[in-house]
Amino acid sequence: MARSWILHVDLDQFIAAVELLRHPELRGRPVVVGGSGDPTAPRTVAATATYEAREHGVHSGMPLRTALRRCPDAVFLPSDPPAYEAASERVMAVLRELPVLVEVWGWDEAFVGATVDDPEALAAGLRAAVLDRTALSCSVGIGDNKHQAKLASAFAKPGGIFRLTGENWAEVMNDRPTDALWGIGARTARKLAGLGLRTVADLAAADPAQLARAFGPVNGPWYHYLALGRGEAEVVTTPWVARGHSRETTFARDLTDRDAVAARVAELAGQVASDAAAAGRLCARVTVKVRFTPFLTRTRQSTLPVATADALLLTEAALAVLGRVDLDRPVRLLGVAVEYTPPEA
Repeated sequence: MARSWILHVDLDQFIAAVELLRHPELRGRPVVVGGSGDPTAPRTVAATATYEAREHGVHSGMPLRTALRRCPDAVFLPSDPPAYEAASERVMAVLRELPVLVEVWGWDEAFVGATVDDPEALAAGLRAAVLDRTALSCSVGIGDNKHQAKLASAFAKPGGIFRLTGENWAEVMNDRPTDALWGIGARTARKLAGLGLRTVADLAAADPAQLARAFGPVNGPWYHYLALGRGEAEVVTTPWVARGHSRETTFARDLTDRDAVAARVAELAGQVASDAAAAGRLCARVTVKVRFTPFLTRTRQSTLPVATADALLLTEAALAVLGRVDLDRPVRLLGVAVEYTPPEA
């Protein structure tokens, strides 16, 4: 009998897959994508790595220099966000042509809602349509809710289908560590372990009141809720609209001169102003991020008196925010972010 299902469509190694479509001669070789593609450049990290590179211990977020040491034979390619965005749009367009609800969650993933009697058949159809129309592979997780479907797609990788529902939740999840749950990270898992809650089963059996005392009245019960396999079951089809934009840059040589720091902040502010203008959006808040050596980060923000996309006003605001940061050590990274006002209906 037909019933409602949530599916999570997760493109396999999305960035690497897009690059391999453009460079088919690299298939089967270890490929690392990130930065300018120069593995000797300081302070640049891998955006992704193919399975062949991962076999050598390379992973996303790893400094390119480290990736080069671990896999000297790897091919390094520069990151190309416009190409990935275009590929993502093609995939989402394919999904929207099908009789399902689609909620885009990023370049490489979307939730799909449908009422069917055979969710595996639907998942297979989604995979086939995406592969046929875009030449990109995806994994599909099936669940009663988004939480289950999201976890299921990870079990399905690469290129498979997996169902995780209330029926098999305990069998699949109970013995796993708490950070296997979507929404619980390593830090929270360590704190849970300090309470004797190391597995999903431990957390599911915990007293919500105890969790509320340890993690607060919202987060504590929420962690218990996740351990029971529960989650949001509504697919929201409202088009995704950016809530803001940010620009940042890491320096090959640390900045020690305040005027040089201010000049780079002004440059970044001008870039986010251009981004806002191109998107037809107004900025309501400005945030400046300063990362020092070694990896101490300070952020300051300010709400603008009047929402604007004017480059001069945003630059002035960013510099004013920078003035509240104590530049008492060498600066490794600078970032400027803006928060947009809600779009008009």
